[in-house]
Amino acid sequence: MRHLLDFAWTQTRACAFAICLLSGVAASTLLPRLPVARYDLLVVYGVLLTALFWRRGWETGRDVVVIAACHVIGLAFELVKVSLGSWSYPEPAVLKFAGVPLYGGFLYAAVGSYVCRAWHLFDLELVRYRPRATAVVAAAVYANFFTHHWLPDVRLPLAALLLAVTAGTWVRFTVRGVRLRMPLALSFVLIGFFLWVAENLATYAGAWRYPYQLHGWEPVGVEKFGAWSLLISITFVLAASGGRGTGSAPGRS
Repeated sequence: MRHLLDFAWTQTRACAFAICLLSGVAASTLLPRLPVARYDLLVVYGVLLTALFWRRGWETGRDVVVIAACHVIGLAFELVKVSLGSWSYPEPAVLKFAGVPLYGGFLYAAVGSYVCRAWHLFDLELVRYRPRATAVVAAAVYANFFTHHWLPDVRLPLAALLLAVTAGTWVRFTVRGVRLRMPLALSFVLIGFFLWVAENLATYAGAWRYPYQLHGWEPVGVEKFGAWSLLISITFVLAASGGRGTGSAPGRS
């Protein structure tokens, strides 16, 4: 039980950026009408959070680069999805392009922050990790979330490929001084579940809206759980780039 509680507390610490960001989104809905748009205030808030975490040493310069890459990749994702009507940001803003406020990228940056902080706090190590093969499949997963609007949706075959390239890959981590491990694929599923929970909280707080939520909040469909379990592979590939936390055991390719 002590190990479980310590694991949960460390996970909470790893989620610090996401917790602060979602708290800011929720708090912003309670602000009185201001001359500055809420979405624009959230851009400033996200930048200040990033600077604070870096200056306090909670994230390294390398972490900030990974988080920035997640922000850019996330914005590209948002631009396509919003243009296709998958979801929307209905409020006005100055820092908004093609219907997407710049703060939308911070929602993906928060996922990057979580992975980077977890890497440090749990002393993560990937054993028998196949960086090139995993990166190729993760890139295909990302592309499929665009192309499935015009081409057949191949997320199930891609999920099978992701299982194949991560077969035998373990994540080693430390809890209360004890070295533990779990399959990398299982970590994707667990993170995907909690991202789906976080997405429900974020949409409830008004971070964005799906079409069926425009006239009142409804829970996010459970299929998003699977989508996040696939998308998290991209963040892991970015965080592990350059060989960070990868074991030297055979099987890397």
